[in-house]
Amino acid sequence: MLKLHGIKMSNYYSLAKAALLEKGIDFEEVNDPPSQDENFLTKSPMGKVPALQTEEGFVSESFAIIEYLETIQPEPALLPADPFARAKCIELCRHAELDVELVARRCLPAAFFGATASEETQKSTQKDLAKGIKAVSRLISDGEFATGDTFTAADLYIFYSFGLSGQIAQKMFGENILADAPAIAGLIERLSSRASIQAVSA
Repeated sequence: MLKLHGIKMSNYYSLAKAALLEKGIDFEEVNDPPSQDENFLTKSPMGKVPALQTEEGFVSESFAIIEYLETIQPEPALLPADPFARAKCIELCRHAELDVELVARRCLPAAFFGATASEETQKSTQKDLAKGIKAVSRLISDGEFATGDTFTAADLYIFYSFGLSGQIAQKMFGENILADAPAIAGLIERLSSRASIQAVSA
């Protein structure tokens, strides 16, 4: 049986768990906090979570985990079969992660762990976060889901990337990052009632 290592407070852990639930794959959860301990680095070379334990070894990084799950159990698909549609799905995943979440994470230590963020860091984070949200808004479909009428990995990335980013922005800037992004806000609201996401939240 597959084993998902990590901690429940991690949005990437939650994303990988939701993907497993969407696939209907049996797995075991292992409470395993991120660490620079050598034992943990054999599971995840940067010491981050999640890490998926398979019979062959460990796979780290959420997108690599999704790719692995797609290979061992193609249906239900989280990545489209059509080459262009698949590329657009991955494009949306990457923009949500790289241009929204990782930008917001610049202020994560200050938002939640008592660190300080310089005025310059705060200003650049706000500016770049706004650009990232606009980029995702340009890419998102007007269908039920992020890329159209079918649920994909892009929905998971948007839900979990914007969830954390929104918390950071609210804490640091008193800002609702979705105030000017109604399509994204509507999508996240619809996704919040999806069975896999509700199960993760519970």
